Amino acid sequence: MNQSKTTTDDNNKNSKPAKTESITTVPEWITKTINGGSFRHVDLETGTNGWSSPPGNVFSLRSHNYFTTKQKSPGRDYLLSLAAVDWLKSTTNKLDHILSRPDNRVLHAMKTSKSNSFIFAVNFQIPGKEHYSLVFYYATQKPIPSDSLLHKFINVEDDSFRDERFKIVSNVVKGPWVVKAAAGKFGAFVVGKTVKCSYYRGVDYFEIDVDVSSSAILAALVRFMLGYITSLMVDVCFVVEAKTEEELPERLIGGARICSMELSSAFLVDDDEKKSLQRRRRMMGAAEEHDDEDEI
Repeated sequence: MNQSKTTTDDNNKNSKPAKTESITTVPEWITKTINGGSFRHVDLETGTNGWSSPPGNVFSLRSHNYFTTKQKSPGRDYLLSLAAVDWLKSTTNKLDHILSRPDNRVLHAMKTSKSNSFIFAVNFQIPGKEHYSLVFYYATQKPIPSDSLLHKFINVEDDSFRDERFKIVSNVVKGPWVVKAAAGKFGAFVVGKTVKCSYYRGVDYFEIDVDVSSSAILAALVRFMLGYITSLMVDVCFVVEAKTEEELPERLIGGARICSMELSSAFLVDDDEKKSLQRRRRMMGAAEEHDDEDEI
C-alpha cells in the first residue's frame, strides 16, 4: 500500500539548532531557514506558537544491550540538524511530496547556497475540512556513512523495510492530563505499521509523507489533540528502529518541540495553477517579512 517514488530533481534570537555530530557550525542557509519561516523558531521553555529543538537526552531509545535487558537509555546527539519546521494549510488538496515543489523554501535555500547538504523531511498530513501539513526538515553537511542504518533506510528499494523500521517517539511535555494519557498510547510506534506512508527519494533529499487519515484511531487522536493544541508542548523524534544487536544502540535522526501551536497560524498554500507566479510571491512557509528575499 505504501508508495516510494524516486525523482531526479537537480533543481529571532534562538538561531542555533541542537548539537549534532554531523554539523559543528550552522551554515548560513540553515540559519536562514531556521529564522525565515512563518512558523517561528522560539525559546525551548517559554516559546509559543512555534518550534524549537530539545536536547536528544529527553528521548528514551533502545540501549546497547536492549535485547538482553529490555532497557532503554537517553538519546544522544542528533544525526541530522533541524533546519526548519513548516505549518501549512491547503483548502484544495492534500500536500504531497513537499520537497518537489519549486516554492519549497528549505530546498530553495539549500540549492541557492550551492551546499552539498542532504535534506531529510517528514510531512505529517493532518485530515480535516482543510488539509494541514506539519513538516519537519533535517539536514546534514557530511555524507551519511554508507554502512549506517540511516543510509540503508534512505537508499533501500524495498518499502517494506522502511515500513517496518521508521519509528516516532513522542512525549507531551506540557498539557492536560487527559491529553497526556491519550497520546501515551502512541508514545513510540513504528509508523508504517499504523498508517500509510509515501517515500520520495530525490538527488539531495528524502521525504516521508505520513497520511494520518489512513488510520482511524490515529486520526481521532490527532483531532482530539488539536482541540487542546494552544496549550500543548510536544516533543517528537524520528528513529530507524534497531532489530539486531549490531544495530544498537538506536540513534536519533532528529527531533523537535512544538510549542502551543495555533491552527490559524498555518501558512496558506495556494495551488491554483491559473494564478501566476507573480501573485504567489512568497516561498511556501516563508515569513512575511522575508518576501523580498524569498521570491520565486
